[in-house]
Amino acid sequence: MTVLPRRPLIAILRGVAPDEVLALGEVLVEAGIEVIEVPLNSPEPLVSIRRLQDAFGARALIGAGTVLAPEQALEVAATGAKLCVSPHVSREVVGAAKLRGLVSLPGAMTPTEAFAAWRAGADGIKLFPLEVLGLGGLKAFKAVLPAGWPVVAVGGVTADDLADVLAAGADGAGFGSWLYRPGRPPAEVAARARAIVAGARG
Repeated sequence: MTVLPRRPLIAILRGVAPDEVLALGEVLVEAGIEVIEVPLNSPEPLVSIRRLQDAFGARALIGAGTVLAPEQALEVAATGAKLCVSPHVSREVVGAAKLRGLVSLPGAMTPTEAFAAWRAGADGIKLFPLEVLGLGGLKAFKAVLPAGWPVVAVGGVTADDLADVLAAGADGAGFGSWLYRPGRPPAEVAARARAIVAGARG
């Protein structure tokens, strides 16, 4: 059964193109990043996801973000990838992902949404956006959610504040435009990825 790493650090490659994705995947995995997400509103996302899965699926959890509908979850599963991240809580999307053995990580901003995701069978939640909820909101979430159920903080997290985010109770974090944006060279992405992994170690 596919599961999230103990402390998931998710590289979110929004806008990545298939011709650059392997070079980015290589530097991310070499830096110690174990989860890579390609949002479905990127150019030819399923091509990129399949390439990442074929090249790095044995070393990292690969999948899609911005999964809005159950049929999209099935398309992601068809690439061989194992991760389905949504910006919202949808019982249908979670169900489709779990039916195909994918890790399901829907986005939630309120405890009501988080518990709906838990009841739907999700593997954890993407707490988003953290820059709005703040560390106080993160602590409040962790106080009421089921013990041991992963909360991954996303939205404005950088390597510099990762230690504070983890200390506030997050089990992991996702990194979007701070880590990667279209046109950023792989060498710069690699340096930022190494800073993330170092930050997670404290």
